[in-house]
Amino acid sequence: MTATPPGVLGPAARDAALAALAGTAEPGAGDLDVLVVGGGVVGAGVALDAVTRGLTTALVEQRDLASGTSSRSSKLVHGGPRYLEMLDVALVREALEERGLLLTRLAPHLVRPVPFLYPLTRTWERPYVGAGLALYDTMAALGRYDMGVPRHRHLFRRQVARIAPDLRTEDLTGAIRYHDAQVDDARLVTTIARTAARHGAHVATRTKVTGFLREGERVVGVRARDLETGTDLEVRARVVVNAAGVWTDEIQEMVGGRGALHVKASKGIHLVVPRDRIRSEAGFITRTEKSVLFVIPWGRHWIIGTTDTAWDLDKAHPAASKADIDYVLAHVNTLLREPLDHADVEGVYAGLRPLLSGESEPTSKISREHTVVAPVPGLVMIAGGKLTTYRVMAKDAVDAAAPSLSDAGGVRGSITDRVPLLGADGFETRSNQRVMLARRSGLHVARIDHLLGRYGALVDDLLALVAARPELAAPVPGAEDYLAAEAVYAVTHEGARHLDDVLARRTRISVETFDRGTAAARPVAELMAAQLGWSAARTDEEVDHYLRRVEAERQSQQKPTDQEADEARVQVRDLV
Repeated sequence: MTATPPGVLGPAARDAALAALAGTAEPGAGDLDVLVVGGGVVGAGVALDAVTRGLTTALVEQRDLASGTSSRSSKLVHGGPRYLEMLDVALVREALEERGLLLTRLAPHLVRPVPFLYPLTRTWERPYVGAGLALYDTMAALGRYDMGVPRHRHLFRRQVARIAPDLRTEDLTGAIRYHDAQVDDARLVTTIARTAARHGAHVATRTKVTGFLREGERVVGVRARDLETGTDLEVRARVVVNAAGVWTDEIQEMVGGRGALHVKASKGIHLVVPRDRIRSEAGFITRTEKSVLFVIPWGRHWIIGTTDTAWDLDKAHPAASKADIDYVLAHVNTLLREPLDHADVEGVYAGLRPLLSGESEPTSKISREHTVVAPVPGLVMIAGGKLTTYRVMAKDAVDAAAPSLSDAGGVRGSITDRVPLLGADGFETRSNQRVMLARRSGLHVARIDHLLGRYGALVDDLLALVAARPELAAPVPGAEDYLAAEAVYAVTHEGARHLDDVLARRTRISVETFDRGTAAARPVAELMAAQLGWSAARTDEEVDHYLRRVEAERQSQQKPTDQEADEARVQVRDLV
């Protein structure tokens, strides 16, 4: 049998990872150095940090990569201007350095600059906001890495009207244009996990931790279950790092409530609308009474959000209520000449921010800084933080694990600031060759650009797949922005196991089409079936589950309260 190439997360790689994990419980097999629990951006980052320090590493995730918070963010890589107002200067400086690092070195194929307008309605706002954004740019410019984006510019009302014809300018004194960056968050997580696997980490999704192995007070591993086969296994590790985000409290309960972290879940919802509904060359940012409202360019769409409300209901599938949607629409419409309504909304998604909490303050006031604790020997827990600073969080978690690993001759320092993610090396060359690649493949240059923006230099993999199977050059029916080859590649290289994985995370079909991906469900399922060996009955089950999921989400979005929305959404649980 041919070995799976490093960095490929196909079915064979998952089987090999589970076999390696099970093997740690055998006499004389040797423990893992680090076992990471949680396949979001922080968990994937911890796995990459640990394995590139020379530590034997594995990651387990009970659902899919990025299936929680890390696929439902605002998709921004930013310092967060509002955190300057909260005086979180250190957090903003750190995040801006990470933004520059991702833009220019680690993931230039995935992270790209995005322009924003900050509308000004009062005369005093210009010096106040301008000073804040000047400080924002200065911190970025003085950081250890390249800034990666242009500096801010002051605009008068007439300039704003040219850039954003659909923005209401009558009441504006002008605007300030500044840049941050954006990323497809789920794609970033998948790429980090693949990079960790490329360097030797074992990655096993659909693998749930059910308890901890103990020797006295010390944690020496976990009990886990392969949710696809029902097989139980014991995995021994010298250190377990919990990166479960909003599930942190549940993991703490498995060690008898021993922990110093309390994570409060804050729900943020986002709307996706077609790009032609708002004529503008830049996004917008404005403050609301509860949070910040972003209108973010997203390919042929806009992402509009967010809310910031406490959530204590189902964590796997937080639901957006009609009240949430109305709130976002009402606030964005204060900016627009032509108001948006529910008929303009292509997609809706809701995510939970894992905020550290020890007090009764509202979630919108809680800092996004992270904390690492070691409540018992052999266990490290990390929580809080934000997408942009995942690499720093990962470094801190592995640093906290290092004392438990020092008897092996010491743990080397983190090098992830010098480890480009898969697809980064060669990206600039392939971008320069876009016309040549289009001619060779028979694809339009716009298709090549789309693939470059999602896979970077790994575009070669996709083009090889199309060359071997020309029928995969066809667009996905009902979701023409994506090629059939991308659905196949999601299974063979990116760890997709279920239809949801492809439609909601490896692609964004579930929120970028008015039918929420229902027309694409059957064609994509049939492409997946050929790779995963699904029977006709299993394929039907996957399609039926997805259609019921979409209907449950639509029903939840008609409910007036969180409680009613949650009750509607949880009617359809995950397939295992």
